[in-house]
Amino acid sequence: MTRRAVLTHSPTLHAKQSRGFDQTLAKAARKLKNLQAVLGRGKTRRSKTAVQQEIDTILKPRWVNQVITVTLTGDEPSEFHLTWRTDATARKRLEQRLFGKRILFTNRDDWPTVDVVAAYRSQSEVEGGFRQLKDPHVVSFSPMHHWTDSKIRVHVFYCVLALIISQLMRRQAPPGGCGPVHPGTAAPTQRHRGDCAALPRRHQRPPHRTSHDHRDDRHQSTLADLFHIHQYAPTR
Repeated sequence: MTRRAVLTHSPTLHAKQSRGFDQTLAKAARKLKNLQAVLGRGKTRRSKTAVQQEIDTILKPRWVNQVITVTLTGDEPSEFHLTWRTDATARKRLEQRLFGKRILFTNRDDWPTVDVVAAYRSQSEVEGGFRQLKDPHVVSFSPMHHWTDSKIRVHVFYCVLALIISQLMRRQAPPGGCGPVHPGTAAPTQRHRGDCAALPRRHQRPPHRTSHDHRDDRHQSTLADLFHIHQYAPTR
């Protein structure tokens, strides 16, 4: 079975990973410095194996052991000497190879690359739909009050149908407020927006939070589409 692979790079994710990794390196450096000071005083009673285990724990966070090199010398506790260094070249090479990158696998061979990436990033829409179905007031999935398979399937169908309708209403509604939603009508006034906040929750527009608002219907992927797209985050 073959799958199409799409490599993406996000400058925002790149910067976030770079900052986070620098913080991880700084934390590991502080721990190594403290351990180096303890061993330098020659008062530790731990065996070399125990000290090495602590070093391995410090270097355990992802990618740290590729950048920081540690050397432990001496056979007796009073002779232990710890040295370590940060390889700036390895740090730069790691950032160029991995940071900000994702590999997406999909069986949608006929989709343009931009649509594959947009479908992956639209997963927040699907997650928002599941959260909405858990809302006890708007488009609620529970309580169900059905026990037979056929009735459960019907219940799921009209709950998902209600969710789709609510999303269509959200797409047609003007930004901010509960005013007119028909094309060509005036935007809601400030009074209308204030009245909206005073309405009971069951009459308010379903809350929806997303950083992506794809107006292209092709980017509004269905659940089935998204289930065929898997992410592989490189770790080495």
